[in-house]
Amino acid sequence: MNSLKFGTSGLRGLVTELVGWPSYAYAGAFFRSVAEGGGREIVIGRDLRDSSAGIAATVAAAAASAGFTAIDCGALPTPALALEAMRRGAYAVMVTGSHIPEDRNGLKFYRPDGEITKADEAAILAALGDVAAGGEIPATPPATPEPDAIARYRRRYGDAFPADCLAGLRIAVYQQSSVARDLLADLLAGFGAQAEAIGRADRFVPIDTEAHRPEDVAYIREVMASGGYDALVTTDGDADRPLVADGTGRIVRGDILGLVTARFLGADAVVVPVTAGSALESSGGFGRVIRTRVGSPFVIAGMDEARRDGARLVVGFEANGGFLLGSDVNPGGGTLPALPTRDAMLPIVASLAAARAAGTGLAGLVTSLDAGEMASNRLPETPSERSGAFLARLTDDAYARDFLRPVGEPRAVDQRDGVRIELGEGRTIHFRASGNAPELRCYAEAKTAPEAQDLVRWGLQAAATAMKG
Repeated sequence: MNSLKFGTSGLRGLVTELVGWPSYAYAGAFFRSVAEGGGREIVIGRDLRDSSAGIAATVAAAAASAGFTAIDCGALPTPALALEAMRRGAYAVMVTGSHIPEDRNGLKFYRPDGEITKADEAAILAALGDVAAGGEIPATPPATPEPDAIARYRRRYGDAFPADCLAGLRIAVYQQSSVARDLLADLLAGFGAQAEAIGRADRFVPIDTEAHRPEDVAYIREVMASGGYDALVTTDGDADRPLVADGTGRIVRGDILGLVTARFLGADAVVVPVTAGSALESSGGFGRVIRTRVGSPFVIAGMDEARRDGARLVVGFEANGGFLLGSDVNPGGGTLPALPTRDAMLPIVASLAAARAAGTGLAGLVTSLDAGEMASNRLPETPSERSGAFLARLTDDAYARDFLRPVGEPRAVDQRDGVRIELGEGRTIHFRASGNAPELRCYAEAKTAPEAQDLVRWGLQAAATAMKG
């Protein structure tokens, strides 16, 4: 079975099944369907995986064969490529596997106004033809280089935030293999922070900003134990998801970063997937909260809905911390134009600025929200047919009551994306199949971190047992 498929954001699969003809075919299908009839430029970017440069060259060949001018923006954050596409009125293809391991990679497709929709994904598949049949990739001229796209993305934030908004903060910038590793240190220093680059890697590191690897948690705690930093920041591979740890070394949940950022910007409508915590409704103070399925296309559709309904300042974010700006804002310097795609820079800068302004540090600011605790983890190498069968059984009331008996009684069930079950006393457990990899994810919410972690541990063990039966 071929691993290539559209997930929560873009096409993903094994490198061995994407390089060569498949990437040429998928890119060509995009150009024939979604991009047909628009502008004739395609901007192309990539992350720092070993396979990404070659795949990007193949995409450029597909663009040239389809009659487009291919613009090579090199290695840069996904939101920087999206911004360049909007500036040019061009389409875009980002070669990235985001946070998943290096043996996998992917393609993210953009229209001039932002990410493609689920309907666009269907159009690409309809135009694809038989990938397995293969074909010969024609020789074409190399793409035209565009080295300044990342600098324009840097100026976007430099022009919008006050120059001293992070003055006095000591920040560790965990560089690893993030495509934004140099940009991030430079940006924070430009706002007055003492930014120290640490942990630069010469191999790809699959940083997941939601289901944290134990080795990343241990490294961050070790770095912050010195007491020399107010915060540690990093991103996933393509820099559309942030990871921020407070001065104690505790990683701040992505949905809490989003909540802090939305408040800092003065949002009145917030759009989030069902995996975000319930603090948004209980303590967020927003005029409207819209819940969606997991995936940025669904969040973007929710933001469109909020604007149609008259919301003044609309934002969206995901539990992984990726922040989508649906309206122009003024964060105290100049105007920050809307950018309706996941971004890591905005929540990093805004949450640090909010903590500095509050005078409490990140830990104190998060504590003041009284947002409860969440935990998440995953069962890797879980094929979709196994996880799908388990989730289908879990929708049966009798089965769910029996399955959950060791941890509580189901109070309410949300089947928008997987199965999310309220257990009472501020506890929820949520199972869903990942849209990016063959794995089952489990999320839990409780009043304390140990309770949430125990619930996730139980959930994954119980699910694994159930799927063996």
